[in-house]
Amino acid sequence: MRAYFFLLLLMLLVIAILTGQSFIFTILYLLAGAYVAGSWWSQKVVSSLTYKREFVQRVFPKEVIPVRLEVQNQSLLPVVWLRVHDLLPMEISATRSFQQVVTLGPRQKLELTYILTASKRGYYPVGPVQFSSGDLLGLSSERIQEGKPDYLTVYPRVVPLTAVKLPSHSPFGTLRHNQPVYEDPTRSAGKRDYQIGDSLRRIDWKATAAVGRLQVKKFEPSIALETAIFLNLNSEEYFYRTRFDACELAIVTAASIATWVIGRKQSAGLITNGQDPLGINNQAQPIYPRKGRGHLMRVLETLARVKTSIQPAFVQLFRQERVQLSWGTTLVVVTGVVGNELFDEFFQAQRVGLDIVLFLCGEAAGQREAQRRAKRFGIPAYILWNEQDLEELRM
Repeated sequence: MRAYFFLLLLMLLVIAILTGQSFIFTILYLLAGAYVAGSWWSQKVVSSLTYKREFVQRVFPKEVIPVRLEVQNQSLLPVVWLRVHDLLPMEISATRSFQQVVTLGPRQKLELTYILTASKRGYYPVGPVQFSSGDLLGLSSERIQEGKPDYLTVYPRVVPLTAVKLPSHSPFGTLRHNQPVYEDPTRSAGKRDYQIGDSLRRIDWKATAAVGRLQVKKFEPSIALETAIFLNLNSEEYFYRTRFDACELAIVTAASIATWVIGRKQSAGLITNGQDPLGINNQAQPIYPRKGRGHLMRVLETLARVKTSIQPAFVQLFRQERVQLSWGTTLVVVTGVVGNELFDEFFQAQRVGLDIVLFLCGEAAGQREAQRRAKRFGIPAYILWNEQDLEELRM
């Protein structure tokens, strides 16, 4: 369009020079002036545009996210036409972008809305937004890209677990236990008669005076469940035909276990060899066991972002990180396969007072044998071929 316009101006100039007609010069001046004014106008108004994008940036799967895009013209000049183009990922939107053509008066503010759907877990850029504007004749246009995109975090699905039993050797916690060696002096369970060998510190003198014979305090046994979840996201260590689904199942399993543990006011952490776009050198950083909902959200955000990788090998990560954990910690290992080298690491961990629980995700050869071998050495092992198997742990 612009090339034809310049050709028209050139033709008018030639005709005006050859004929010497003043009205042709007038038309030439008007068209040239309209082009210059239009270019200056569009550049001025586009440079004065500001925007603000607002939406809930952390959601769970299947949630609907309304997005509000506020565009304001801070210039005293009106915007004749403005094309708003906001880029969107296909995973959370039915289209690749939100587009709308609007007009804006001087100092006018306009609110645009659209909807995103959290169909699958991930870490998605929303934007950047692009503005296009020009004059009425379409002879000049100006396009700019405003700022950086915002990001939407979709947490992994969490299955409420009730039938998972995680062993622990850490005493004096808040979970009830059936071994009296773990009696908690803060959890009173009544009184009983004195027996030879009872500590004098446990004698209840008021109860003794009331019944006329020595009474000692009884306490409920309890444990502290400190859990470190080791999540294997090395794609080569899953069966190639079900690799993607198995890795996603492993992430859901890790998220569900972390939620179960922290929901019972215990400590949980996450250690994985997956890639994290916000990690150092694109590598997910270890999250060591802690309590609290804020810590759980940090774990879930990492699980939302992580992707599979081929380095480092899982056994290398396990060997490196298990020595950082305290005695009595329960290691929940979520992986696809278990080789001899990893089993050797399990046995070494047991020897230094760490408990192991194994979750095998996805279909792979040798899982039943690995489960039998694990149970032979006192390691609870679960085989999960799909999320339905994980759902069964709710019962």
